[in-house]
Amino acid sequence: MSRAEKMRMRNVDNHPCLEESDNSLKCLDVNNYQKDKCTEFFIKYKECKKFWHAIVIQRRRQGITPVMPTAEERKHILASYGHVPY
Repeated sequence: MSRAEKMRMRNVDNHPCLEESDNSLKCLDVNNYQKDKCTEFFIKYKECKKFWHAIVIQRRRQGITPVMPTAEERKHILASYGHVPY
């Protein structure tokens, strides 16, 4: 993976589940890579990806660009739920 690709993946506008991803990796580091101790973090990351993927599909169908909402737009979307839905 090139440096540019890595930087793009660290960009909060491109990666809505960056915090969940980081938390999963941190859990693995802290628990000496014993995956069974990090299940709740993995589930939260997976649910986050599913949620934002559904949003992308919805926006694509509606012709909204960019299909992935920016970090600022995502704040408003989550606020409309009243809680984080994942």
